[in-house]
Amino acid sequence: MKKNDLLFGVQAVLESLKAEQNLDRILIQRELGKTSRLGEIIALAEERQVPLMRVPAEKLDRLTPKNHQGVVAFRGFVDYASLSDVVAGAFEAGKTPLVLLLDRVTDVRNFGAICRTAEVSGVTAVVIPEKGGAQVNGEAVKTSSGALNFLPVCREANLFQTVKMLQASGLQVVACTEKAEGYFYNIDLALPTAIVMGSEEDGISNDILRICDHLARIPQYGQVQSLNVSVAAGVAMYEAIRQRL
Repeated sequence: MKKNDLLFGVQAVLESLKAEQNLDRILIQRELGKTSRLGEIIALAEERQVPLMRVPAEKLDRLTPKNHQGVVAFRGFVDYASLSDVVAGAFEAGKTPLVLLLDRVTDVRNFGAICRTAEVSGVTAVVIPEKGGAQVNGEAVKTSSGALNFLPVCREANLFQTVKMLQASGLQVVACTEKAEGYFYNIDLALPTAIVMGSEEDGISNDILRICDHLARIPQYGQVQSLNVSVAAGVAMYEAIRQRL
């Protein structure tokens, strides 16, 4: 985490919200009592749809040794897009949407690498959760080789509901998971498709797996049990491209 990725202190965060600066998320000390200025921060954050999290003081102390006054904000490095607008725009332009959902992918470098491949392969949008995903910070932008400046990124409060919305919009949702019986290559990816990739630790959550249209795996023949998520995502995206050529 670079120092210039952070804002800290009640007044600094409040003024940033008032100026409508791009903030990725705000952390507020759990033990902090409610004041008028804190209430104003919370109200403005909700109005601007900036995620708020209550955390212990120790977490804020680890982020900065300065007097943070119980409030720390992460600067935003991308302007998040509306997923419904992006998908509708693709259909209206006569394109076949290809959306990538990242379920709790937390490593910033993995996220940046995935976005680099997604932009190169013409993915319609990358979807991340409001909470539990990698921070979209300067390191992510650097790892993406600048792809995050061009790729639509959509941040959704509930990925379960997002999957439902995509299905209602005419996309099939394919979970790339080792728990599947069939292979990824047997799915017709020339159709409007959303591909779900899971976390580095435990893959795709069971709630999301249960509602996906297809579960599919990438074949593996070596001794190592799984692929890195950024590599697996690249395999999945380029199989979609291969089928669409």
